[in-house]
Amino acid sequence: MTYPHTAPFPTRWNDNDVYGHLNNTVYYEAMDTTINVWLMTSAGLDPSAGEPIGVCVSSSCEFAASAAFPDALEVGLRAGRVGRSSVTWELGILRDGVVIAEGRFVHVFVDDATRRPVPIPAHIREAIERELTI
Repeated sequence: MTYPHTAPFPTRWNDNDVYGHLNNTVYYEAMDTTINVWLMTSAGLDPSAGEPIGVCVSSSCEFAASAAFPDALEVGLRAGRVGRSSVTWELGILRDGVVIAEGRFVHVFVDDATRRPVPIPAHIREAIERELTI
């Protein structure tokens, strides 16, 4: 698995659940945060500027191994399918370079005011194609 972008995912004490491992919602939080930080820092998305935003219409995660605090993890990010108004983000949660969970988020870009689908903004599409397409 190759991920052109990775971000640190330091686990926290309160991420563990009663079963002694990271709760599944924590994986989703890490993936969602990685996507949105990348969009803001690398693709120029400004969620407060009234421009088109990406909203999640679908997400999934498959777990191969368990993690727990104090594991130091990473989130890998790449673009899968890039359509007219949507992008499928493919993500991996990695421990020591080994994928322990694989996730998928589908974002549809919508007008900030009407929430109707719009084409992916050109600057975001260019950043995706330049940095995240394999």
